Amino acid sequence: MLSITSQYLARYRRLAGDRSDTLLPLTGAQRRFVLVRSLDPSGRPDLVPMFFAFPYGTIDPERLRTAARRLAARHTALRSRVGVVRGTPVLSVPADPDAVVTRPDLLPGESPADAIRRALASWDAQGPAMRILLVSDEEREDDILAVVLDHAACDGRSLARIVDELGAAYDEDDPAAPAAPEETHAELAAYRDAVLGQLAAEDRAETPEAAAYWADRLRALDTHAPAPSPARVPEGARPSGAAQARLPAHDGGGVSFPGLLDACRSATRELYGTDRTVPLGYPWGGRPTGAEPVIGCFLNTLVFPVGTGRGSGPGPGPGTGTGTGSEGTADAWWDDLDRADVPFDAVVTAVRSAGSRWTGGLDGLLTVDDDTRRPPLKLAGVEGREIHVDGRPVRAPFALSVTQGAEIRLRMVWDRAVLDDETAHRAFDALTHALRPSDPTVR
Repeated sequence: MLSITSQYLARYRRLAGDRSDTLLPLTGAQRRFVLVRSLDPSGRPDLVPMFFAFPYGTIDPERLRTAARRLAARHTALRSRVGVVRGTPVLSVPADPDAVVTRPDLLPGESPADAIRRALASWDAQGPAMRILLVSDEEREDDILAVVLDHAACDGRSLARIVDELGAAYDEDDPAAPAAPEETHAELAAYRDAVLGQLAAEDRAETPEAAAYWADRLRALDTHAPAPSPARVPEGARPSGAAQARLPAHDGGGVSFPGLLDACRSATRELYGTDRTVPLGYPWGGRPTGAEPVIGCFLNTLVFPVGTGRGSGPGPGPGTGTGTGSEGTADAWWDDLDRADVPFDAVVTAVRSAGSRWTGGLDGLLTVDDDTRRPPLKLAGVEGREIHVDGRPVRAPFALSVTQGAEIRLRMVWDRAVLDDETAHRAFDALTHALRPSDPTVR
């Protein structure tokens, strides 16, 4: 029987024909975002925004618009549109590169953050994958710059590169000069090769043995969060809540990934109760060997079944503040990574074929970053201050981001239509306690 990847490629090739320069295939990771969007009643895509505050009046809007167009011209994924053509998910590449830069007006009584939230809520899925918002905050004497990307075209590792190249394009001596056509065509060819290479790797990974592994590994999964209900959101409250904390770094460096998974067990136990198996998604993987590091060919989403039973952890890592993770968690995680190239839709199909009721929904999301990979955005020598604009819709019941470096920065957001604030804060407290270093002098 043909793999899901092979079946998808066959459909894509019939559809694209001789239009392989304007219709490109999607990797398994990208197809997951298209699937999630299709299941959303509003058709809302996953968005990855970055927010920066600059001193008021230091940004030249026209120079910014030109820089954004140059950046889009250099990267196929940023100027294209992810969509479905005759039932087949594809990337449509326009003939003329474009990027959207807008300056939303504030409505009466509206704050700059409100204007940004309103603009993101009205995102048109038919437009380019990268868009930039510029909103003035006269009260704080700031200009807030939002660089927003459709998640189907960009992973977390690409954000630092986008920030760096946007700043470089803004600073060019002749910013109005268009990108050279040969540069755009060369990147398009590199992008196509990288995506086809990734799909070939996914096809090789879809073995009967891998399907049996994931079917057994995730057999106990079910969606344990309550169904979303707008009635749960307090009157006048925004759709999501947020909490953040800074912890001292561990003596041995950052917290290991198994240690983070065990800490997530402490949080999910507070959120969903004991004796459950909760699907926690996280990005992992890499581009195929020899592929160009193009934006848009990115990491797969893996699923870790977090058991919340009292006997299931945490192990010695979070329990004692060592950050190493329990031995069982680490062993299971390493076994998962051996099958990390199996695309998400193939994993879901294998699990459901084994009799599970799990439909692919994730009750939590975990992303991990290194603060050395997050350079500030600089425009004409002026460094922007990265900020957060909370209160935006969240795709999963909760999402946790961990940034490691000189300290550990934790940030959790949750969907108030699923989780109440009191429960979410209790879960976040359990998480921070699990990750706090064991040194009794540390408070």
